[in-house]
Amino acid sequence: MFKKICFQLLFIAVIACVPAFAAKVGCQKFNFLGSFTRVDAPSDVFGDSTVIHQYVYQLTLHSDGSVRQAWTGAPDYQNNFGTATDLIGSWTCRGDGKLVINTIYANYVPTTPSPNAPNQDIELYRSYRSTALYDVTSDNTLVRIQSRARSYLPTEDPTNATGGTLLALNNTSITYNRFVATDADLLLP
Repeated sequence: MFKKICFQLLFIAVIACVPAFAAKVGCQKFNFLGSFTRVDAPSDVFGDSTVIHQYVYQLTLHSDGSVRQAWTGAPDYQNNFGTATDLIGSWTCRGDGKLVINTIYANYVPTTPSPNAPNQDIELYRSYRSTALYDVTSDNTLVRIQSRARSYLPTEDPTNATGGTLLALNNTSITYNRFVATDADLLLP
């Protein structure tokens, strides 16, 4: 009887410990906190090859679960083409090792001068609530594998997770690489 009780206790202890020894994957395994970038293809700003600019997406994941993504093209020619805010939000690590990022941001468009606003300016066009799913493939690489957004009119609340208009699912893979600090330029003559 004593052996049977000991065996049952040992069996329960082993079953309880198995999850602790399970293989960690993705965001459970790698150190993905920090700054990551991806470079856009060069952009023909006016469509006539007179102005070509290179833009960069800058994604920063913080240890408190917050996230920020900026795009260097947002302030370029904003009075002519409009602009967007940085994407601000939070991240979580799913049980399967995938990284989920939710952000809110807004797009602005140029105004037409009017008696109330005689100079050209920009105004809120839409707010967006974005959800993106990432594979964390190493300490230095994140791959966005899915994204989807909700679009909100200027009068709607973008913090309402079920409001606005749900847009199409995007399954395009996009790779972000860690922006690594280096003192190499300081060591050059």
